[in-house]
Amino acid sequence: MLDTLITSKTRVKLLVKFFLNPSSRSYLRSLANEFGESTNAIRLELNKFEEANLLCSDLEGNRKIYQANNQHPFYSTIHDLVRNYLGMDTLIEHIAENLGNVEEVYLTGDLSKGINSGVIDLILIGLDIKRDYLALLVEKAEKLVKRKVKYTLYNPSEFRQSALQLDQQGLFLLWQQDA
Repeated sequence: MLDTLITSKTRVKLLVKFFLNPSSRSYLRSLANEFGESTNAIRLELNKFEEANLLCSDLEGNRKIYQANNQHPFYSTIHDLVRNYLGMDTLIEHIAENLGNVEEVYLTGDLSKGINSGVIDLILIGLDIKRDYLALLVEKAEKLVKRKVKYTLYNPSEFRQSALQLDQQGLFLLWQQDA
């Protein structure tokens, strides 16, 4: 749907890159390599986003590093739109309900870095998670969101032990059980 409303594929890629995970940062040449597009096409879109104050930038050496402006009035609206476009909300809704004691759900892998590879990598943390039911829900969710879903289960103590290593892969908290 997003690609129907926004006809520039580069613009859609940039929205996913910067507005899915608010800590995503990148520079022009890195984006060109990641997207497989010319620096000129990306520069034009980055300039438009920066002029609209949707992206902010800092100089680090000779590189201009871009990041979403999370203070922009439309930031949360765009963030929600990107999550819906990727099917994240639907996926989490289907998986978190009736699974047992799920405490947290994290996004990891390419999407956590803003790279739209078509695969959703999740980490679920909890106790007594119903694995058979989870497999069934993931299968249904994959059909709904038209993406492959991979997941890893941890109990809370296993996750705490692995958290430092996993954090380096890029974790993004998607859902947390109400306290």
